This record gives sequence, structure tokens and C-alpha cells, in this order.
Amino acid sequence: MFKLLTMDLIGELNWRGLIQDIMPGTEEQLKKEMTSAYIGFDPTADSLHIGSLVPILLLVHLQKAGHKPFALVGGATGMVGDPSGKSEERNLLSEEVLLYNQACVKIQLEKFLDFDSAKPNAAEMVNNYDWFKSLSFLHFIRDVGKHITVNYMMAKDSVKKRLESENGMSFTEFTYQLVQGYDFYWLYQNKNCKLQMGGSDQWGNIVTGTELIRKKASGEAFAFTCPLITKTDGGKFGKTEKGNIWLDAKKTSPYQFYQFWLNASDEDAKKWIKIFTLLPKEEIEKLLAEHEVAPHTRVLQKKLAEELTVFVHSKADYDFAIKASDILFGNATTEVLSSLTEDQLLQVMEGVPTFEINQSQISQGYDLVSLLADTGIFPSKGEARKMWQAGGISLNKTKISADKSSVNSNDLLQGKYLLLQKGKKNYYLVKIV
Repeated sequence: MFKLLTMDLIGELNWRGLIQDIMPGTEEQLKKEMTSAYIGFDPTADSLHIGSLVPILLLVHLQKAGHKPFALVGGATGMVGDPSGKSEERNLLSEEVLLYNQACVKIQLEKFLDFDSAKPNAAEMVNNYDWFKSLSFLHFIRDVGKHITVNYMMAKDSVKKRLESENGMSFTEFTYQLVQGYDFYWLYQNKNCKLQMGGSDQWGNIVTGTELIRKKASGEAFAFTCPLITKTDGGKFGKTEKGNIWLDAKKTSPYQFYQFWLNASDEDAKKWIKIFTLLPKEEIEKLLAEHEVAPHTRVLQKKLAEELTVFVHSKADYDFAIKASDILFGNATTEVLSSLTEDQLLQVMEGVPTFEINQSQISQGYDLVSLLADTGIFPSKGEARKMWQAGGISLNKTKISADKSSVNSNDLLQGKYLLLQKGKKNYYLVKIV
């Protein structure tokens, strides 16, 4: 017999700060029986980013509590565009691009949820294009549109804000909440799905679905939303100078991913350790207490970065991120640096100023002072010589002694790189071409 309802889901999510709006009766429904619930994912890119981690974790918590998660990849809604929280209409993608993106997103979601069909609460993935592709416009406005009034739709905050904006709102976007509402209705009818979850900006779209289920199916459906994640400093969560923090290692390296969490402010880390990890309450409270005693040790940030890097990538990627951090900010040796593959070396050195020199120059031996000046690491040979003689220059993490006056092919990492260091924190990568 399948053991059901292993924890108080709403109580757990409340403690973690993951509940904002909740429809009456939702908590009682989740305590009563195994409940199927869904969240929609936007396939407008070929990877999810860390903004998607909250909905992913909501589904993970749901499944851990004994309920059945559905991940809806919006192949149809991706063609329309959700106006919620947007200031202008986005570019629409082709069907081919959306199909490719959906396949990529599915692979990512399979890492976090248990899709073992032998289990009663196995996760399932659905694509709303499957039920919209054969639905005619006339059928939709006759059988769906008649149940939701224009007054009801215009009362939604997401619609009000856009109607009052300079660019207004297209009919395509105006109909979005009907389309999303129909998703909930279809899943209710065909998958016995009684609960929809999402970000707080989705509340208007979600309750349109519960209204449609009430009017069209005479049924009762439930909903809750979580707060939108913000940063204490006012910056946009998940954004850096280089753009989004993606879950795809090709778009955001595991080392960059690790660094994002490690660099969280104290206030953000206090919130994020509850929201983004699956650590039990007792362990989190212990970490918070340790942080209060010695915030300079950054115990919260280190644990947050560890948990998320292992969760999204792997233990091996986390171990590499530690090694990489030690290279840039610790006391790593030449041997550690030499142990990296070329890809790993370039990951660690991303953002480090890079210079190129010719193979013929290095094979004959390149005068060290000339190299430092020719690459622009120092403005003149005089300044370069002065710091070299004072022991302020390192090559491949080893301080250059006063008797080493040139570099050659034997000094190369991976046969084509030199890592020069000026002082403690200024790195320069020289590539041989």
C-alpha cells in the first residue's frame, strides 16, 4: 500500500516562505487525499534559469509529500506570450524553435522529479499544444470564452497595468488568461488535476482556471502562489552583468553558478537557504544560528552554494568549483592548476583579461619583462622590472624568482596558456596562438 501524505505540505512551504496567495480549502484538500497539481513552464528558451527553481522546488516538495506533480511545458501558450509582469509584448517564436526548447526543458525537469511510472505519484510532463492544436477558434470562443466575462478579465492587475501603459495590449495577450484557464480545465477533466501552483504574478491567470472549472465542469479546484523572489539590494534575482544564471552548464558554467550563490548577501542568504534548499528545518535553524554568531565565515552562503550546485549539476561540479575558487582566491598550487582540463581552466579564468602572443615568440624564450610590458599588464618595462624584482609577479601560481628572466614552452598550461598574477588579486591569461 502506497504511504500517502508524508508531511504537512502547506505548513512546510509556509515555513520556507513559499506561500503568498492560497485559495480557501487548498490545505484541507492536500491533507485529504493524494492530489494532482501542476505548474506551467515557459519554453521560450532552450534552458530554464534559476528563476525556474522555485516552481521546480514546489513540485519536488509536492511529490515528497506524496502528491502527484505535473509539469506543463507551454508549447501553445509559448506561441502567445503571457502579459503578467511584462511591460511590453514579447517576440513570438516559431513552432520549430518552441519544440526544440520543450525537449531541452523536459531533459532538465527529469533531473529533479521522479518520473517512474510504477509509482502512484509519478511525475508527468504535458504539453498544452497537444490539446490546443486541434481546437478551432470558433469552438474555443463558443465553449470557453462564453464562461468568462470581459469585465472579469479586465479586472485582473496584469491586464489593467498593460491597458494603462503607452503601448497598450494586443488581443493575443488579452486572451492569454483564457488559454491558461483552459489548460487547468483540460487537466482537471483529463488528468484529475485539482491544484495549480505558480508565482504570485500568475494569480489572475490561475483563478481564471478555477472559475472555468466551476462554471464549465461544476467542479472545485484549488490554487496557491509563492512570492516572486527579489534581492535585498533591489537588483533583479537571477541576473548578473552577464545576464541570466541558467541551469544549462553550457550557458552558465557550474563554477559561475556556484559563485552566484556564494556571493549572496547575508540578508538574501537567510531567505534563500529556506527557499532554495531541501535541508530540514532543524539543520537550517542551526546554520542560521551559526551565521548570527560569526557572519564573516559565510557559513550560509557556502552551504547554499553547495546544496544548489549539487542539486542542479553534480557533486563533481561542486568539488571543481571549490578547487577553482581556491585557484583564484586561495592558496592553490601550480600542481592544482596543471590538473585542470582546458575547459575547466577557461571556466575558472572567465572574465580574466586575456592576451595573445605568437608561438614563435614563446618557443625561443620570451623575455619576462618584455612580455609583461608588451601585453599591457604593465604600462612600461621599468614598472614591470621593479615588481618582478620585488617578488610581486607569479607565473602559474608560483612566485617568479629574480633569477628567472624569461618564459618558454615548458611553462605552458595545456600546451598553450600562461597564467600571470600581479600582486594578490590581479590575474592575466596569456594564450599562445
